[in-house]
Amino acid sequence: MKTKINFEQFLQAVDTNNQPFVQGLHNYLLNNGCKVTFEEKKSGLLASYKHTKSKKVLLNFVFRKQGIIVRIYGENAYKYLDFLNTLPEEMVQSIADATVCKRLVYNECSLKCGGYDVTIGSERFQKCRYSGFMFLVTDKSIPFIKSFVENETTERDKSFAQ
Repeated sequence: MKTKINFEQFLQAVDTNNQPFVQGLHNYLLNNGCKVTFEEKKSGLLASYKHTKSKKVLLNFVFRKQGIIVRIYGENAYKYLDFLNTLPEEMVQSIADATVCKRLVYNECSLKCGGYDVTIGSERFQKCRYSGFMFLVTDKSIPFIKSFVENETTERDKSFAQ
């Protein structure tokens, strides 16, 4: 069961401390050519931002018990490893805890599914595209989430500028 909602309805559900961040990231994504949809699903509210040039989702906001989560589809993450090496420990731990990419590791998932293969510090991560870069929005993670999204947006735009 899906019900369409608007941004104001979505923002009302966000903790007041995180509303400025969500509003700012929303504006950044729209100003950089993303299209957005908001839905109410059985599991909660979902915001999905699609990069129009690549026609692929760049980011989702999802709600979980612990708070609002940002799922970044970092298909170009290997191009900005210097940035990934600046992530705080809690975000690296989130990547470490994510599901292993069965396509990369076991060659068992859909041919269309490609996970992330990145090295942060001295550790290699081969993670599922759906859980690899899911981060709880916290005061500490906010600037890194924004930078992550900026890096991914820049790389996707570069791909289509050629």
